[in-house]
Amino acid sequence: MPKQKTHSGSKKRFKITGSGKIKKQQANMRHNLEHKSSRRTRRLNQDQVISGNDLKVVKKLLGR
Repeated sequence: MPKQKTHSGSKKRFKITGSGKIKKQQANMRHNLEHKSSRRTRRLNQDQVISGNDLKVVKKLLGR
């Protein structure tokens, strides 16, 4: 049985914490940051834990 490869796009987007939770960067933090307010960019700059519905899909993409 061959090994399952991790999805190369998802390994760039998700990080796994020590306790096994999966974290992601919030949307709207890639470009045009000088047009967004400082309050908004500070709020969006925090990593977020993946919700339960997406957890199964993301774990499969990461090969876990």
